[in-house]
Parts: sequence; structure tokens; C-alpha cells
Amino acid sequence: MFEKLEDVEKRYEELNQKISDPEVIARQNEWKELMKEHSEISEIVAKYREYKKVQKDLEEAKEMLNDKELKELAEMEMVEAKEKLPKIEEELKTLLIPKDPNDDKNVICEIRAGAGGEEAALFAGTLFRMYSMYAERKHWKVEILNENETGLGGYKEITFMIQGKGAYSRLKFESGVHRVQRVPDTESSGRIHTSTATVAVLPEMEDVEIELNPADIRMEVFRSSGAGGQHVNKTSSAVRLIHEPTGIVVECQNERSQLQNREFAMSMLKSKLYEMKQKEQDEELAKNRKSQVGTGDRSEKIRTYNYPQGRITDHRIGLSIYQVEDFLNGNLDEMIESLIATDRAERLKGEEE
Repeated sequence: MFEKLEDVEKRYEELNQKISDPEVIARQNEWKELMKEHSEISEIVAKYREYKKVQKDLEEAKEMLNDKELKELAEMEMVEAKEKLPKIEEELKTLLIPKDPNDDKNVICEIRAGAGGEEAALFAGTLFRMYSMYAERKHWKVEILNENETGLGGYKEITFMIQGKGAYSRLKFESGVHRVQRVPDTESSGRIHTSTATVAVLPEMEDVEIELNPADIRMEVFRSSGAGGQHVNKTSSAVRLIHEPTGIVVECQNERSQLQNREFAMSMLKSKLYEMKQKEQDEELAKNRKSQVGTGDRSEKIRTYNYPQGRITDHRIGLSIYQVEDFLNGNLDEMIESLIATDRAERLKGEEE
């Protein structure tokens, strides 16, 4: 570990020189990449230097033990340094875990009603409201890209983008099957129904990251069926893209112009292709080690929302929170922090192995 830390510190010093070089600054794209790398490793270097300082303090305190007048002070400093070193070492191990390159990206989120008919569609609407309220707490922007509403205010499916720094890092563990147990408004006998909705969280892909052959994409235009007034229904502004090699289909109909809908649909298509590629890589890795929270498999049941008991349980980490209304109003941080901590611990264990 310490050899790696030495290499990181050397690289940090190299970057310090490069980002101050006028010739490099003139090459803006290169300079931005170097600044990003500098920012990513600065915390590691600061923590490593703290570790070396505490280690030096410990050595100096040991030397002071021979001085009768300073012996008591030296012993106190040694105790303090010995307590600090293991903590800093653990923090360094955590900081050295490779960061997910998508963590700072915007997300494209798809929610689809599963088993349960109209109640499942209403639950999909509940989940959309929950994520929208969470985004509001984080001061992120939510934009609906495509929606298929039902008569009672639910959704057969809804696709939306959440724009904000770190959105993917906070929401990436939400992918999977969400299950609800509650008494539907339409149930006169008070019988509890179980319904499901599927959530997929994808990082928004930049143009340079996913290359698409235009010949592989078939575009269809149609009239929007959602809200939007007369304009939406009278013009063929909605866009459907079909990626021929994979059969992936995406639609966007919530913008006024066909061009805007096409841009968003392309972004959705790139994210889906990235997800497919990532899934293939994850399946290869899973042969050796399966992450408890990081699979993101849409068919995996990850969480139950039990209204009668006021309980939300995440089945991957065994955590239950008994504040269902608060949770559904967007207070997700306790659950998200626990998922992130579990994933970090597993990846740390994997690094050590």
C-alpha cells in the first residue's frame, strides 16, 4: 500500500508542475484533464502526508523518552500517535479504492410498473415522486423524458433525467425490483396487496464515451400521447429510436420539438448501450466475486415498502427503517449511506484479497 501511496504523491507533484505550465494551460482540454486528476488524488496525498507526520511525531516522542523532564509528555504523545495511526491507515485504504468513473454524472432513471396491475402503476408513481423529492432536497434538476400514464394517476412506465453533481453516486444502488405491501384505495375489504415496480438507474453518457454507427439506428416519429396541449397531439414531434444490432428501443415525447426529443432519445440509447456493456463486464467479474449491493440487476428484488408496519427493508444489507412516509417523501440518505458503506467495505475486502 505504501509503495502505491509514494507513487501517488510523486504523480501529485508532477501534476502540480504541469497545471502551472503556461504551455499546458494553453491546451485547455489537456489542462482540464490534468486538473481533474489532480483534484481526484489531492485528498489521498493530504491524508498520506498526515500519516507521515504522525509517524514522525511518534519517532520523535520515542527519542524524548530518555529525557526525564520530557518523559511524561513523550508518553502522552506516543499514546496519541499510536491511536491515530491505525485510523489514518484505514482511511488511506478506503481512499485508495478505485473510484467509479461515473459517480459524478447525471442519471437517466426508468421506472416500470411490474406485477399488480393498476396498484403497480400507482406504486411506480409513488417511486417517481420519492426520487423527485430526493432530487429537490439535493437541489438537483428533474426532467421527464417519456411517460405512459394510467387513468388513476399512476405510470405504466416513466423515464426521467436527474441532473446534479454526484447524482449517480447516490442513486446507482436503486436499480432493481421494488416491492410494496399496502391496502389499495380500490380495495373495499381492506386486504393487503403486494405489487412491484422495476427501477433502472443509468449514468448519462457523453458523446465521446459511446460510439454509435448511424446506420445501426432506425428513427420513427409519431404524435405524442402525453400532456402538452394541442401542439403535442397535432405534430409528430415524438421520437422512437431502434438500435438494430441489439434491438434496444427508446422513446422521448416530452419536448416540444422533434430535434430536442431526438437528442434526449440518443442520450438514453447511449446510456442503455453502456449499461449492456457494463453488465457483460460485471457478469465476468461475478464469476470470481459477487458484490452484495453493486450488481444493479433489474430482476433482483432489492427493497420492500410495507405500509401496515410503516417499514422499508433493503434485502441486500438487511436494513429496516420504520419511517415509511418520511422515506417516501424523499428522505433517503440513511439508506443510501448504508448502501455506499457496505459497497465500500466489500470493495476494500476485494482489494485486500
